[in-house]
Parts: sequence; C-alpha cells; structure tokens
Amino acid sequence: MKKLADPHSPIPSYRGVRKRKWGKWVSEIREPGKKTRIWLGSYEAPEMAAAAYDVAALHLKGHRAELNFPELAPSLPRPSSFSPEDVQFAAAQAALHVKSLAAREAAAAARASSPARVSLNSGPSRVGLSASEIREINEWPMDSPRMWMMELREEPLVFSDETYELSDWEEVEHQYSIWDL
Repeated sequence: MKKLADPHSPIPSYRGVRKRKWGKWVSEIREPGKKTRIWLGSYEAPEMAAAAYDVAALHLKGHRAELNFPELAPSLPRPSSFSPEDVQFAAAQAALHVKSLAAREAAAAARASSPARVSLNSGPSRVGLSASEIREINEWPMDSPRMWMMELREEPLVFSDETYELSDWEEVEHQYSIWDL
C-alpha cells in the first residue's frame, strides 16, 4: 500500500482521478454503455480517490477493470446494487479504508524509526516524579467525592457581589449530597 500523497511531491496519476484547483482530489467513472458519469466524491488524497474509483470500476466492469490498486481488490467493499448511490457509498468506504491503511503504515514506520519504542503493553513507565511525590499524590485526600463536597462548602464559588437567601429547596439540597446515597 502506498502512502498518502505528500503535497510537495510531484502530482501522482491515477485512473479516474483528477485534482481540483483548490487542492481536493475528485473521482468519477463513466457508466458502461452510457454517456453519464457516476460522481464518486471529493477526497483529501489522490490514493483515496483512486480507491473509490477502483470499487466502482470493479463493480461496473468486473474482472476487465483496470485498477489503480489491484492488490487491494479482495479487501475493497462491494456496492449492494448498481444504483449510483450504492456505488458512491461503497466508494466512500473504500477511500476511508485506504486512509486507515496509510495511517497504520505511517504509525508502524514511526514506531520502527523511533529510538525509544513504547508499546501500550509495556507496563508502567516513569514520568519524572520521585517515589515520594507519587506516594503523596496517591495519599491525597481530595480523591474522595466526600472530600470534594466538603472543600466546596468551605470555599464557595463567588461570581458576583450580590448575596442571595436560600430557598427551602436549596437548603434541603445542600444538606444532602448525591455521594451520600
């Protein structure tokens, strides 16, 4: 699978794909035996538009279709009918599939070239705190909801200089906490 195009590299050429003046890549395909075209969408990368074309070409032309990515043909989504809407939907799915493949490849390449490879399964890692700092954080009493409620009662938030009297409902509301249930 090729990487998504670099905007500074020479313009790649794919069947059924062209670049708009404003930088988006669009894809469309002519319906067999007709003069009409099926609009396959506008995409951020030429490879995405090319995959959209491949889905439509494979569906409309079968094994005779000339594909941009023949190696991806088995993994491409298939439209449920010959309606343009179904072809467009499958084409959009293929474009997203190609984008996710390119993102996975880029992430794998970054992991391979990174000197300090970190895996999600590598266990605990050091973040620059001493053992005493970690112990202090873990023993901090503000971790309990009851402590948060007590702290809020001691130092009420003031948004204006006006004072208000509590209604009966507000007094009841302040007597009980949802954490007491």
